[in-house]
Amino acid sequence: MKQCILVVSFGTSYHETRKKTIGQIEHTIAEQFPDYEVRRAFTSGMIIKKLEREGVFVDDVDTALRKLAEEGFEKVIVQPTHMMNGEEYDNVRRSVERCAGTFKQVLFGTPVLTSSQDYSQLVQAVMPAVSEAADEDTAVVFMGHGTRHYADSAYAALDYRFKTEGHPNVFVGTVEGYPDIDTLVEKLHAYQPKRVVMYPLMVVAGDHATNDMAGDGEDSWKCIFQKEGYQVDCVVRGLGELESFRNIFVEHIKEARPLNV
Repeated sequence: MKQCILVVSFGTSYHETRKKTIGQIEHTIAEQFPDYEVRRAFTSGMIIKKLEREGVFVDDVDTALRKLAEEGFEKVIVQPTHMMNGEEYDNVRRSVERCAGTFKQVLFGTPVLTSSQDYSQLVQAVMPAVSEAADEDTAVVFMGHGTRHYADSAYAALDYRFKTEGHPNVFVGTVEGYPDIDTLVEKLHAYQPKRVVMYPLMVVAGDHATNDMAGDGEDSWKCIFQKEGYQVDCVVRGLGELESFRNIFVEHIKEARPLNV
């Protein structure tokens, strides 16, 4: 039986970053599941079109699934690399639902933050790579994307989970959701660190990490925290570069279930 794992990511137009993050996630999955072919799909139409203009071709989810059916694949596991069950994830589910009947078996893996246990797993995956958190005078800030979708609540829940697992100086904020930068400024005033170290809470360190977090524009988080009097350092590294983070997807693939379960 022909089997495939379709790894679905938002996507990025940063070529080197894509290799170090999405590419490495796919490589890790391929190593752990040698009986499956691993394919790629992106959910961002804008990124797909931009890459196409540069001569790089990546399918959207519908096209990728149609090709798999045409090529005679009978079992497909769809594994999103999205952080939470937000709008992009909902769109992926709808795509899979539309074509599920064309395969003998379709299983669906969950995003990074789905179960309560997932939050602990994420904390445990990232903290060994954040040595600055050992210094009580340093605040570690993770920048997430944020969304208007109700799944935005995952960021506040993750912030709480960091603290309940023994990391009172770790804070989570978002560019487009909650907690926002104003909330983070208030939290840091209460904590009173001397230094702030920022990391992207994103699979890929793309435009948000480069510009909104670490950029030199006056609205970047780096400049905002500098104006507050903190020494600020930025680590522009996507979560996908961490092996411990990539292994989360391996576990989610093992736990993949039919859509109606």
